[in-house]
Amino acid sequence: MPLALLALAVGAFGIGTTEFVMMGLLPDVADDLNISIPGAGHLVSAYALGVVIGAPLLAAVTARMSRRTVLIGLMGLFVVGNALSALAPDNGWLLAARFLSGLPHGAFFGVGAVVAMNMVAPERKARSVSLMFLGLTVANVLGVPAATLMGQNLGWRATFLGVSAIGLAAIAALAFLIPHDHKHTTAQGLRGELAALRSLPVWLSLGTTVAGFGALFAAYSYITPMLTDAAGYAGASVTLLLALFGVGATAGNLLGGRLADHSLRGTLFGGLTALVAVLALFPLLMRTELTAAVAVTLLGMAAFATGSPLQLMVMEKASAAPSLASSANQAAFNLANAGGAWIGGLALAAGFGVTSPALAGVALAVLGLAVASLAYAVDRRRAPAAGRERIVASHVPQEAEAVHN
Repeated sequence: MPLALLALAVGAFGIGTTEFVMMGLLPDVADDLNISIPGAGHLVSAYALGVVIGAPLLAAVTARMSRRTVLIGLMGLFVVGNALSALAPDNGWLLAARFLSGLPHGAFFGVGAVVAMNMVAPERKARSVSLMFLGLTVANVLGVPAATLMGQNLGWRATFLGVSAIGLAAIAALAFLIPHDHKHTTAQGLRGELAALRSLPVWLSLGTTVAGFGALFAAYSYITPMLTDAAGYAGASVTLLLALFGVGATAGNLLGGRLADHSLRGTLFGGLTALVAVLALFPLLMRTELTAAVAVTLLGMAAFATGSPLQLMVMEKASAAPSLASSANQAAFNLANAGGAWIGGLALAAGFGVTSPALAGVALAVLGLAVASLAYAVDRRRAPAAGRERIVASHVPQEAEAVHN
């Protein structure tokens, strides 16, 4: 695997850290800015909104630029957003800075996935994408706990300054390691890029992402009360358990990337099926501390085993605009974050019990399987038609030559 993938992983590590660290810093930020915890929670939403808006927009408007230049520019915007977060004098300023920090998130992963695929042989595409995403999963194991600890001891502003430093390191790595020849092959412009997203298979792939990862976030958003109220863990132990989730996610990401190079759709169906099983067992596994720790690890593994297959599938279905499609998939991931948390919260608010968000996740994972099955059926139906078109096209020159003679 090329060393340049390390540069992409460093950028992914910084992005993953700043995305998830805010959850652990909410009380500190709320106290410092004299706002409520729910008010501080809007900072998480502001970042997600930036991702959803910025992912397709920035990927589309930079379609004709060198991918290396785009990646460096996106990471520069990331550094500015986090530096402004550290300097924010009030909540309004911080909301705007968090929105700005989220803008380059999806486009970086989208363009980075295309660069990663172009640097390896076709049989290693999924593995290369999984290695880039390795930075995101490792951030949950090391980056988020370390950044949270820094914020609690040195102040939350120090955390965002530290994340900015990671961004600067990523810029240096991108400048030195990413080759100059990775450019968008299309010259069709913004209209052509957007036209590539009109395909039904593309939207079915994006729908699978929303449903599949929505299942994850329906449960993961409420993992702390499950661990404390159902499994009996002390609040101080939750950080370590969330690190176990990151370990599982890292293992699942690497395993999914390796398996997807052999069977893309088989890995996707297998990961979603495993996710259904893990979430269905959550109410039982959350009865003891040991089984709860196993459940958290398996949740990360099952969910992130589908990450690389979904990313690759979306890019293949929109081959005329892979960067835009890949970025749109990151927007879908963040929609899953928000939607899954909302649906899980509905189950909790309805009084179905502290583990009920996991069962809501089961329903979403089953929906993801249904959408993936529909996408498979559409592909099978279109394949014979595409084959007939190729056969007809191959005979046209011969027929024309016969008429001429």
